[in-house]
Amino acid sequence: MNHHLCAWLFRCLSLNGRHIHPQFHQFTQIHLDTRLWVFRQNRNPILHHLLNKNYPRRYCGHQDTRVLWKHKALQKYMEDLNKEYRTLDQCLQHLSVNEGDRKSLNRRHAELAPLAAIYQEIQEAEQAIEELDSMCKSLSKQDEKQLQELALEERQTIAEKINVLYSELFQSLVPKEKYDKNDVIIEVTSGRTTGGDICQQFTREIFDMYQNYSSYKNWKFELLNYTPADYGGLHHAAARISGDNVYKHLKYEGGVHRVQRIPEVGLSARMQRIHTGTMSVIVLPQPDEVDVKVDPKDLRIDTFRAKGAGGQHVNTTDSAVRLVHIPTGLVVECQQERSQIKNKEIALRVLRARLYQQIIEKDKCQQQSTRKLQDAGFSTARMGAAWRRGQELSYRLTGKLHESWR
Repeated sequence: MNHHLCAWLFRCLSLNGRHIHPQFHQFTQIHLDTRLWVFRQNRNPILHHLLNKNYPRRYCGHQDTRVLWKHKALQKYMEDLNKEYRTLDQCLQHLSVNEGDRKSLNRRHAELAPLAAIYQEIQEAEQAIEELDSMCKSLSKQDEKQLQELALEERQTIAEKINVLYSELFQSLVPKEKYDKNDVIIEVTSGRTTGGDICQQFTREIFDMYQNYSSYKNWKFELLNYTPADYGGLHHAAARISGDNVYKHLKYEGGVHRVQRIPEVGLSARMQRIHTGTMSVIVLPQPDEVDVKVDPKDLRIDTFRAKGAGGQHVNTTDSAVRLVHIPTGLVVECQQERSQIKNKEIALRVLRARLYQQIIEKDKCQQQSTRKLQDAGFSTARMGAAWRRGQELSYRLTGKLHESWR
């Protein structure tokens, strides 16, 4: 199942079955648009021409993949990649290659291996369809009608397989971002000014949803901080999620989400109306130790007594830790563990993630400014059309995607 669809279904655990079908159609179109939006960010000279063409809106699902696949430039590009993969395969079999070159060749070989495998499967499937077509043309007698039906049925099965391979190939061609393979620290916080119990309950549901999704993806979910509310909700929580390509799947989850509900209990009949609340999600890519180094001289460490449930231990020991990064002013608190040392380690891990996020945002700003300088030569009309299109797709990515699971 598509991982975007899985995330949407995990958000909609409370929906009845009758709501899934219409929402699924809407979500499929949104996912198609965001996928094309990601495609259009790619600067590959071959694919840039293909993926920025304004194909008609009727091309959706497998039709757009077939149109792209038949393009001569893409065919030539895939043939060159396949030749490069075979050449690398032969080079790595020679013992005369030194260790430095072998390391770089192995890295490139591993990048091309999935593309070459999918390309080979597509070629074999297309050849099988050609053989079936020629066989069906030769089967014209009435007594061979049953055999012809079996051949057509097999052809339909192979055609469906080819459509799946097309989608896998184009997803593999999308350039990987630098931080896609990183683990993440995800934080959820209920709104402080609006919503009350409504947004606190919604925050708990969202956090449980991410925990369920991590279990579905076989990711490790490590709880870093959990501050429950008084009436079964959640004020704030943080967790470290580690696994394969975690940031790639969760990098668009950050933002402010709104919920509108009628409270079930706790209010008089006059107050039984729709209440609006908000909560925020922060997704921070988790760096390695070598990526972000924190100088102890730049830290101010405060200790205090933890709040919430925990018995006498909460009121007698200063186990909670607050870290203040003096150069940036970032503040991180942790009171999850009973040990002050463990809380300090967790807070330092979260601080590194936030500093790492600032580095990523700085890199993205530099890339955007570079692109603006390169695009300055285009005409005003074209820039206006591209900007309006970008607004529309960005809104689909950050707006309608949230509305589909409210």
